[in-house]
Amino acid sequence: MPVYVLFNEESERLLFKKVQPSDFENWLPFHEEPLSSQYWSGLPTDPIAACQQQFDRIFERYNDNLGGMNALYLKDTNTLVGLCGILIQEVDGKKEFEIGYSILPKYWRQGFAFEAAEKCKQIAFQKGWTKSLISIIQVDNIPSQKTAKKNGMLLDFTTTYHNNEVHIFRINA
Repeated sequence: MPVYVLFNEESERLLFKKVQPSDFENWLPFHEEPLSSQYWSGLPTDPIAACQQQFDRIFERYNDNLGGMNALYLKDTNTLVGLCGILIQEVDGKKEFEIGYSILPKYWRQGFAFEAAEKCKQIAFQKGWTKSLISIIQVDNIPSQKTAKKNGMLLDFTTTYHNNEVHIFRINA
């Protein structure tokens, strides 16, 4: 079982599950929506290729114990609404624990990113995985910045990450 994941956890409306290859088709609409990738350069422009790249990375993280995204399912309908998890990242040469989150476009602006990110924060600190969590957010991505701030994170610094200018939001235990 991979470490730093929230499999079988739940929040008020969400179940946290291991991402499965069968989730691919249900996640593809995320990559088909141009607004989903508007902030990041260097991603494949073909939605299927972008989704495959993301899924390959998810399973690589599971195998290498680098944390991982959880599939977020609505409790009442067992419908996939997003991905969220604790990811081990390297930022400016330093290992960091990141809360990463993405929500399917049809579920945007319903509080799912915050609900999932808050649960990740609680579990990471409760289990003592780290004393500091970050979120890596492209400088123009205001919705994700609002989610980080609502989760108690503050802007720590700005840097370049994978050829993108990003803000690093942080919260300490």
